[in-house]
Amino acid sequence: MALVHARVAAPLAAGMTVLQGMVELGEAVADLADARASVLAVPAAGAVHEANRAQILAFLDVHPDALLRACTAGHLTGSAVVVDPASGQVLLLLHRKVQRWLQPGGHADGDGNLARVALREAEEETGIPGLRVMTPAVDLDVHVFRDVNGREPDHLHLDLRHLVLAPPGARPVINHESQGARWVARADLASIDADAGTVRMVDAALAAFRRLDPAATS
Repeated sequence: MALVHARVAAPLAAGMTVLQGMVELGEAVADLADARASVLAVPAAGAVHEANRAQILAFLDVHPDALLRACTAGHLTGSAVVVDPASGQVLLLLHRKVQRWLQPGGHADGDGNLARVALREAEEETGIPGLRVMTPAVDLDVHVFRDVNGREPDHLHLDLRHLVLAPPGARPVINHESQGARWVARADLASIDADAGTVRMVDAALAAFRRLDPAATS
């Protein structure tokens, strides 16, 4: 799937592309069909991943407002697995509302271009300039969002997770949504009690990163 006004930076063997920043991704697209196409474009993976794809598509069939937070049963989100190309580590944030180490990400808020959503959220939550996002997404996830403070009712997040490349020497500057940030190696995920979905996401992102043309990571 070609994103609106996207300029390709470097190709991957499997047909994926690394895009530049927000300007190249174009304007927000208030179209659920674009979001559905993004879900369909994610490469096939294991049984859990495919069950998540089926659940997301079924949800979109009955919730035409799935791009909006007003859809209280759940809504589409875009998230970013930010990778440091030099070390292969991923950036995780200690999210204030859920009190867990997770990837940057957030609500579509009407934007059907989920790669754009993922990049926007990564920029806002990490403060890192010069991030680049890869399409299509590398992982699909469905999970219940639970606010530890009880200020929001439980609801589903239907998440498209994208590989995002950080520039050399990137240093995160967190915003109010997080209480900390750290670069984490794959081998250290267990030490932060990463759940199965986070581990699957990191594995998918690092596998996609290893398939990148070296020119894309420089």
